[in-house]
Amino acid sequence: MHSLGRWPWRRVLVRGPSMVPTLRDRDVVLVRARGRPRPGDVVLVRWAHRPGQLSVKRAVRRDGAGWHVEGDNARGSTDSRELGPAEVLGVVRWRFWPRPGRVR
Repeated sequence: MHSLGRWPWRRVLVRGPSMVPTLRDRDVVLVRARGRPRPGDVVLVRWAHRPGQLSVKRAVRRDGAGWHVEGDNARGSTDSRELGPAEVLGVVRWRFWPRPGRVR
């Protein structure tokens, strides 16, 4: 897993509709950089073909050296079905704003 820096937690702004209804555009989440992903976890990922783009998706299964991830909103998500395996950078644990709470 790639490092997100020296801090174990990172705030991330969610953009777009791909994780509706779990997360919505402009939600702010807390990502555990050293978290170990499991199938079903919401994760922060990077794509080999789009190294400058970070995405929040749901981990489905290990896929070779990476993870097959999908958005909860299949119609509004570009994910592993189109881009292939993703590198998981961390696990989303909490929604910080606007409705604080654990992300499942």
